[in-house]
Amino acid sequence: MTEMVGVVGLGVMGSAMAANLVAAGHAVVGYDIDPRRRSSAAEAGVRIEDSPGAVGATSEIVIFSLPTLSALADVSSQVAAQAGEGLLCLETGTFPLAGKTAARDVLAASGIELMDAPLSGTGLQATDGTLVVFASGSREGFDRAGAVFSAIGRSSHYLGEFGNGSRMKYIANLLVVVHSLVAAEAHVLGAAAGMDPATVQRLAEDSTGSSRMLEIRGPMMVIDDYPVAGRLDILLKDAELIKDFARSAGAPTPLLDAAVEVYRQADSAGMGGFDAAVLCRYLEAKAGLER
Repeated sequence: MTEMVGVVGLGVMGSAMAANLVAAGHAVVGYDIDPRRRSSAAEAGVRIEDSPGAVGATSEIVIFSLPTLSALADVSSQVAAQAGEGLLCLETGTFPLAGKTAARDVLAASGIELMDAPLSGTGLQATDGTLVVFASGSREGFDRAGAVFSAIGRSSHYLGEFGNGSRMKYIANLLVVVHSLVAAEAHVLGAAAGMDPATVQRLAEDSTGSSRMLEIRGPMMVIDDYPVAGRLDILLKDAELIKDFARSAGAPTPLLDAAVEVYRQADSAGMGGFDAAVLCRYLEAKAGLER
């Protein structure tokens, strides 16, 4: 059992991981810039520190669950300045590889290892502890983080050299982006055809055309309620990143390119703060359908 695990970034994903680590018996220390998130995490059994550097200084393993590359750069600098040699950090976000590599180098100069370990799953899976971890970096780091990965997810995969975790996440999120939109299209077609949404969901899940995104986001579409599990604007950000990566790799992405345009339109229509399942509501409005 790890003596102390830190979590920097206590938003939807970070707070859920911290709570699952506490439930698994770990001592957990955390930090977030938002005092409300700090207070909520403290109620869940997380000991709150006053900075990312302080979290690093009191932990053996630290999870980074951060919203932007600038936040990653800032947190990495603070942790590098205060934490001791031998700390292992796990970067779980979806960012350009150049930014992750820069953070790795800053930390390495202080004897701290950073693993590239993005997560597959929404806030719902984070809460349930059923995330999938795509880990890359040293094999020793992966083995050392095993108990942490077991607490936050249903499976973890070692992918070799640093950066392969992010490459796999780009591939997985391409499927998430496209399948979420396709699920919305199917439900809107059902509504336009006069079908009952619950029946459409139940039978589509049982068909050969089902997908994890239909299973996860379809129930929200059935009841037209989209609590934040995986925000549309964040998935749009990921999709733009994946498009850039695919271009650099020379891989055509015609479906992703088409999907991104719809995501942009829904975001411009003020739907970015909802779960991406809200694409169903956006397409219903385009079709002139009312609940």
